[in-house]
Amino acid sequence: MSWDVDGFVTSLTAASPHTVEAYTRDVEQFVAWADRGGCATPRDLDHATLRRYLGYLTTRGFARPTISRKAAAVRAFLRYLTRHGVLATDPGRTLRSPKGASRLPRVPRSREAAAMLDAAAAVANGVDLTRELADGALDPVGHAVALRDLAVLEVLYGTGVRVSECVGLDHHDIDIERRMVTVLGKGSKIRRIPLGDPAATALAAWTSQGRPLLANRQTPVSAVFLNRLGRRLGPRDARRILERHPLPDGRTLHPHALRHAYATHLLEGGADLRTVQELLGHADLATTQIYTHLTRERLRAVYESTHPRA
Repeated sequence: MSWDVDGFVTSLTAASPHTVEAYTRDVEQFVAWADRGGCATPRDLDHATLRRYLGYLTTRGFARPTISRKAAAVRAFLRYLTRHGVLATDPGRTLRSPKGASRLPRVPRSREAAAMLDAAAAVANGVDLTRELADGALDPVGHAVALRDLAVLEVLYGTGVRVSECVGLDHHDIDIERRMVTVLGKGSKIRRIPLGDPAATALAAWTSQGRPLLANRQTPVSAVFLNRLGRRLGPRDARRILERHPLPDGRTLHPHALRHAYATHLLEGGADLRTVQELLGHADLATTQIYTHLTRERLRAVYESTHPRA
């Protein structure tokens, strides 16, 4: 009897590419472990075997969040096999995995984010297209990269999109005139997000002045953001952009930290939770509620540092 991993992967039509990649890898690893342990077919599985697998992952030194994700992939795989009649009952329905420690994301304060963006704008505006290098050549690529970096930073912080959504933007997704961005999020859900003036200005400068300098014959016509080779910008490229543009204290951020900052600063400014949920594209309001804890922490910090009776 086949494990039908390919069929399971094909069924993940509503999942993001990153989820599909992770679940595929996790399920393939599980099947390989099961085969080595004497489970030749899915019907040889039971709850005790699944518990042994989680124990095996623990002895291999995987972190609790990683084990939790791998367990979620296995549960989804077993649900698929049960729905398709491969298994009579689902042995993973009661499988519980260790929960990762609940940690609040580290978020830059609004003034820190503003200082980072102002510094990036200063670089973009200060790069002289006619500046000569040591060999007398012009530096158009440096100018284009500076414009692109500023546009990426402004979009990440100004719209709160995920890094995958940002680098996946196509020209038809951006309406600079109406100040709107359309993204395809998790679960293939489409949402429209307001685009602030700084982000719109940076995008206009990049698309009109910077992008043509990096584009070549292999450039995807629809791609908004490009790397130095003229290809679509990837998530790793976006992380390198953040590394080149640290906060005033020298700390560097992960692109997702700007999404956290976007949500936190909206709530601190008085936005209601439901609106932030829609803007972020969260399916569950509980996911958005983590940012209310962040704002409470900051209120507590301000209170304790300023009130004489704190």
